[in-house]
Formats: sequence, structure tokens, C-alpha cells
Amino acid sequence: MPHFLIKKEELKGNFIELNDNENFFHLTKVLRVKIGEKIKFINKNQNIYLAKITNITKNSLKAEIIETTQSERFLKTKLCLVQSILMSDAQNMAIANATQSGIKEIYPVFSDNVSTPTNSTKNKIEKWKKIALENFKQCERADLPKIHEISNLKTVLKNFEKENVLIFAEKYENISLDESIKTIDKNKKIAIIIGPEGGFSDCEFDYFKKQNYKLISLGKMIYKAPNAITAAISNIITRIE
Repeated sequence: MPHFLIKKEELKGNFIELNDNENFFHLTKVLRVKIGEKIKFINKNQNIYLAKITNITKNSLKAEIIETTQSERFLKTKLCLVQSILMSDAQNMAIANATQSGIKEIYPVFSDNVSTPTNSTKNKIEKWKKIALENFKQCERADLPKIHEISNLKTVLKNFEKENVLIFAEKYENISLDESIKTIDKNKKIAIIIGPEGGFSDCEFDYFKKQNYKLISLGKMIYKAPNAITAAISNIITRIE
């Protein structure tokens, strides 16, 4: 059952009231819910409310809270995805995969081999936020990932401690994932770096090596970028969560 993120003012005592907003539209126009149906809601404090719909009007929905629990569907580790921007459909899938995998923050970046024109990324952040929100609902995450403004790779890397930067590369790997995990600080943000469709450039690899960043392989197979995101996050989670 998908859940819906509610604002503080929509929680009124033992009831939840929605007034002509996105959640109201989704529930009444898309899902076409009826009086008596049960719906899950969640707030920013990660409280889950199981509620039964008691009233629906043209512009509002009211639901009585039946049960309140605390969600545990979140990662304890602050995993951040630094991801080279992909072509439209692949980029949408990348945002969806990252959200479903529990990533805390997403940094979309331009790197040398990004094939998406700069001008075509204007106003894309809001679209990516909507994709993240939809996947947040579907997989019942307790927290919504933060999507940062588009930047460039080198600038974003400066936001992370060097030992906490994990670059997944299809070549030139210099350390195993198991070895790289041993030296990270789990109390700080961990950056998972995924390149574009064409991979990182030789100049970028030279830069990574000069900075002594960890270059990690995902194994013998070469993944498409959206799938590489899922594989990288999953491999890390199984080792540190």
C-alpha cells in the first residue's frame, strides 16, 4: 500500500484532512478511493498513520486515524549519489532507482562524457523531485531524498571527505569494495559516484588517481548507468547497514 506525505497542518487531532492538494487529487481522481477505505499517511517525523476515510467532498478528504506506528524504512548511513546526468528516460530511471534504494541525497552533475546538452536540463529538478516523491510513496520510504541543484563533478566531490568517496568505474579499479568500506567514516556522508553512459573520461581518471580517490569495480559485467546505481547501493548496504 503506498503512503502519502502529509504536512503538520493536515494532522488535526485524530483526523487527517486534505484540501484540494496533490495528495487529494491522487487519492480521489487517480486511485478513486471511497469512504471506508484505509489509507497510509506519513509525516516528516516518520510517523505512519493508518487511517479510514470518513468523508469526501469536491475539495476535501477526511480520514480518521486508526493506528500510529514509527517507520523503520530508512537507511541509517548517509549514502549520497553523485550521478552524471543521463539521457531523459535513463535519468528518470536513475532517480527512481536511487529513491527505491534508500539514498539520502542526489547530486546530479555534468562530467566530461555527459551527452545531455546543458540547456536541456533547465527546469528538470522539479521533474526529478516528482519522480522521487512518487517512488517514495510506492516503496513506503520513511524519508524523502534531497535532490540538489545541478553542478559539476569536481565541485561536488569537494563536499565529501576523501576516504568517503567511492567511485564505481568500469576500468582502472584500484581497490575492492570490501577494502574501501574498512576506511570510511560511517558517521559522515558517503558519496557513491556513478558516471554517464560513456563512462568517465581519461582526464577524469587521471584526476581521480592524483587525488587518491577509491576506484571500485562492480565486477566482470558492465552495467547501464541506472542499473549500476542499484548494484552499487545494494552492495554497500549489505556491507555497512
